[in-house]
Amino acid sequence: MGRDAGADLQPDRRPVLHDHRSESEDLVSDRDILPGPATGLVPTVEASPDKLALRRFLRNPAAVAGTIALVIVVVVTLIGPIISPFEPTAIDLTQVRKPPSGEHLLGTDSTGRDVFSRLLAGGQISLLVGFSAALVAVAFGTLAGVVAGWFGGIVDAIISRIIDIMLSVPAVLVIIVLAGVIGPSVPMLIIVIAGLAWPNPARIARGVVLSLREEEFVQAARAIGSRTRFILARHLVPGALPPIVVSATLLVAESVLLESSLSFLGAGVQPPQSSWGNMLNEAQSLTVLSSMPWLWVPPGLMIAVIVLSAMAIGDGIRDAIDPRKN
Repeated sequence: MGRDAGADLQPDRRPVLHDHRSESEDLVSDRDILPGPATGLVPTVEASPDKLALRRFLRNPAAVAGTIALVIVVVVTLIGPIISPFEPTAIDLTQVRKPPSGEHLLGTDSTGRDVFSRLLAGGQISLLVGFSAALVAVAFGTLAGVVAGWFGGIVDAIISRIIDIMLSVPAVLVIIVLAGVIGPSVPMLIIVIAGLAWPNPARIARGVVLSLREEEFVQAARAIGSRTRFILARHLVPGALPPIVVSATLLVAESVLLESSLSFLGAGVQPPQSSWGNMLNEAQSLTVLSSMPWLWVPPGLMIAVIVLSAMAIGDGIRDAIDPRKN
């Protein structure tokens, strides 16, 4: 009895097994564990924001369809000189306004030119104007918006007033006036459309920079003596890119539509160059509209495909990067 009681009073000298798991392993909860084929338990890894955004974009059928349609139109247009059966400016008065046939897939126009060849050549002009104007507008607008948001004060006030004035200017009227003074041409269209479209990305970039410049990571970068150029390029511009990309896709649609409208009115691309807009110029009589659809349906359809595809892509990107969906 005494020996047993004394043994009970002795301290337990058995080695204590310590849990050497790291804190990161302790943070993995049961719901983060999935059965694995080899080890039995495999921790899941959360996808990065970029992968989540891409996954949401690919789950958007309208955005995927718009991307596929836009890629097809761009590729076919780029290889147009290779697959065109005729020169787009070649006139054949013996084949005036012929309906589609094996020789002329989409028929001929009022001077005997092949509509299919003109459609491909016109697509190059329309897409060149649309993408170039959007690129120039986004580049200049982003720069102006970042400068306004970062420096503030009188710089922000001046740029903001310019943005307000530019947004109130009727774009079509300005381009028609400039076309009459300078002369209509593709470079003129690109410069003028970009000059009228840059306020939208500028306003977006300014708002993003105003919200980010007071964040702790930006203040820390300024405290350690980072240059302004480094802070803008490393921290602020990347934060403004997602909404600017959305704006860029919408600007492509707007630029193509604006170029087509101006060419239709005679203030854009001039013959013998072809664009989808001046191809529609022939559809001004009831005879053409009612009995010669091959003259206006193909260019009108291409304009609709480009505009709707670009808008669907923009909406898909906006939904994919929406923080409320994270």
